Amino acid sequence: MKKEDCFYLGKVVRKFSFKGEVIIKLDTDEPELYGDLDFVYLDINERLIPYFIKKSSFQKAGQLRVNFEDIQNEAEADAILKSEVYLPLDFLPELDEDQFYYHEVTGYTLKDERLGTIGKIESVNDQTAQPLFVVIKDDKEILIPAVDAFIRKVDRKEKTVFVNTPEGLIDMYL
Repeated sequence: MKKEDCFYLGKVVRKFSFKGEVIIKLDTDEPELYGDLDFVYLDINERLIPYFIKKSSFQKAGQLRVNFEDIQNEAEADAILKSEVYLPLDFLPELDEDQFYYHEVTGYTLKDERLGTIGKIESVNDQTAQPLFVVIKDDKEILIPAVDAFIRKVDRKEKTVFVNTPEGLIDMYL
């Protein structure tokens, strides 16, 4: 399995018991969708390796306690600590027509109502207070908040995101 065919679900953050159980911190708005998984992929040395789940249960908010089939003790659990956790893209729930996943719009054209075509969306930075479209135009990086107030429409057929940005926002990058 390749990373581009998967989505990031979370990270193994700590051990839970001496029997090899671990806690996965889920990076999702709907953790309850992932409480009954049969397997996950762990990123081990830049390769996605399947790990089958014997048992899992929710701990506090967004944390899943997992007992993997092949992890029987603390030493084996130590080996997977801090591993990123992935699932295939088809595990993502269906969205309404006006919604999108960030990975979906990478490569889409971004068009502003006033300024026209701005450029291609290189990525979406969701590590900031609000997610940002990272757009490249004439070798310049433009950051545009990926918020409902600016997004007018996502056209999957034309691979275009239409926005209406405040006057001056894009100009300050150009």
